[in-house]
Amino acid sequence: MKRPGLSFAPVMLALIVLLSAPAAQAGSRLLATGGVTQIEGAAGGGLSPWGVLTGTASGDEYAATASVSQARVDDYSLGVIGIAGNIQDRLELSLARQRLDLDTLGGRLEQDVFGAKLRLYGDPLYDIWGTWSLGVQHKRMVDGELAKALGAKDTAGTDLYLATSKLWFAAVGGRNLLTNLTLRSTRANQGGLLGFGGDQKTSRSLVVEGSLGLMLAPDWVVGVEYRQKPDNLGVAAENDWRDLYVAHFFNKHVSLTGAWLDLGDIAGLADQQGGYLSLQVAL
Repeated sequence: MKRPGLSFAPVMLALIVLLSAPAAQAGSRLLATGGVTQIEGAAGGGLSPWGVLTGTASGDEYAATASVSQARVDDYSLGVIGIAGNIQDRLELSLARQRLDLDTLGGRLEQDVFGAKLRLYGDPLYDIWGTWSLGVQHKRMVDGELAKALGAKDTAGTDLYLATSKLWFAAVGGRNLLTNLTLRSTRANQGGLLGFGGDQKTSRSLVVEGSLGLMLAPDWVVGVEYRQKPDNLGVAAENDWRDLYVAHFFNKHVSLTGAWLDLGDIAGLADQQGGYLSLQVAL
């Protein structure tokens, strides 16, 4: 039976309310220090959450972001809308709806992702160990019939992750370099869009995600990302994800990210490669 999901109308209403809140305004942290919005709604790169929190709010400020993202690979299209809030650079709360269109196979998969990220320690610019954050992403499929048919054990699950981010000044040719490492505990198949656990493995896996970003200018970043994946389903082998990205921060309110994606095999269809665009608006 199809489970009621998060419709687009409530998401857009929440987005409007969040962005119109009087306390939500561009913070005092430097441009680009909140990253962009990743595909599960958290602050980070496109594929992986980072240790930073969304927006540019500092210790006594608030921030809010809204994002729209679209990825198109050979046989699939992924659309994501999300909102996130930053409470005094200590706590991030996020909400995202993912919609995966099966362009070749036919059909659609949808998932809601509810996220929270707590900054534990540090600052990415000025602390020698960077900033460290602990995050959680609870994921719930809207309709899990296909995932069950492929062997998934559950249609809802929760990822836990620890992320650390550090900006290294004048590290490469006089330009700043951002590094991020994320350790994730997960049972998710294809990020949860094909359910959780499977006939090959039902328990959690500890996977590694990494990002590098070179700041060509204060408002331009180019980089790479890597996201390791568990392989739980016998009939749908899963590969790690990679991307090459470029992000432009027009100002503290608007950023645009483009990427080339290599997602490997998805649900039996091989070598899924293509493009990605994400627009983020922040207050």
